[in-house]
Amino acid sequence: MNSGIPRKNDVAFILIDIQERFLPVIHNIETVIDNANKLVKGAEILKVPLIVTEQYPKGLGRTVDEINLSAGHEIIEKVSFDCFGCDRFTGKLEEIGVNSLVIFGIEAHVCVLKTALQAAARKYDTYVVADAVSSRTKENRTLALERLRQSGVFIVSTEMILFQLMDRSGTDEFKAISKLVK
Repeated sequence: MNSGIPRKNDVAFILIDIQERFLPVIHNIETVIDNANKLVKGAEILKVPLIVTEQYPKGLGRTVDEINLSAGHEIIEKVSFDCFGCDRFTGKLEEIGVNSLVIFGIEAHVCVLKTALQAAARKYDTYVVADAVSSRTKENRTLALERLRQSGVFIVSTEMILFQLMDRSGTDEFKAISKLVK
């Protein structure tokens, strides 16, 4: 069993489907966006690769402007609920070559769930950020997190995962992450 301690040189962040059509219907979306932005910025600070996906953008819209991606950040379009069903996604993961994935976005009980379960089945150490995922209903979010926990996926918070990826205080990274989460 994995210790559940990710290493920043062996991890990628996966932001799943925070898109325009979902915005008005997702439970607690403001918190999800706030924490997703902390993770996006944290990935930049920690120099961790960030993969961003969109589910059928023609129908569901693009990644919302509220997500602070760097200009020109690559976004992988997909139609499969499971990100691993998309060749561009799996190709990007192979290119990056990491063993741990930190997953966040929407919807918790569909694309996040299927992607995290598939990641675990493929032997990735898999972390789902509980305060950066949601669904249309609170119940579906809760059930998704319970289901993931049953399958050995690590359930973490935004702050927890950012601090787990650092070894000590006093560094420039620590100062930047501390400022980010305040």
